[in-house]
Amino acid sequence: MNNTDERGFPENVDAADFVFTRSAWVDAAPISAYELVSDVSAVSRWSPTASAVCYDDDAGPRVGAWFSGTNRRDGKEWTTRSQVVQADSGAAFGFVVGGAQDGIVHWTWTFRSQGRGTLVQQSWQLLRLDPVLGRNRTDLEALREYMIGSVETTLAALAQWIAEQHGVSS
Repeated sequence: MNNTDERGFPENVDAADFVFTRSAWVDAAPISAYELVSDVSAVSRWSPTASAVCYDDDAGPRVGAWFSGTNRRDGKEWTTRSQVVQADSGAAFGFVVGGAQDGIVHWTWTFRSQGRGTLVQQSWQLLRLDPVLGRNRTDLEALREYMIGSVETTLAALAQWIAEQHGVSS
């Protein structure tokens, strides 16, 4: 017999199992890298899945601010609402898809000086199980692997974009 919870998830599936962090070095000061990332409208320059991201009117990179973004995966497109939960200029930027109170995924970016540049870390953490993301461990593992690839692509593209911008201004 397969034991499931009230939402139909197998009891052995725990949202806490679905988390990862990836890093990349970028040729910019932490404050510059932070400013690029916290300007959510710029994410489509680097992300293979996100586009049309923008803060609500009169909002910006501060705790409590909301923004919307369009995402694409496997031929599907949808819009998410996210709320900024951390905005430490030059140090960390975080948001929760669905909002701080009942969100589904927590994204965090951290920035640490390293040599003449910055070590940028991007983390993804599933906060709760939701059928929209998958109905079993296999689905959620596939989502995590997809997101790992997306984050690695995003970080590489961010590093390249920064390097090209520095080359233009030199």
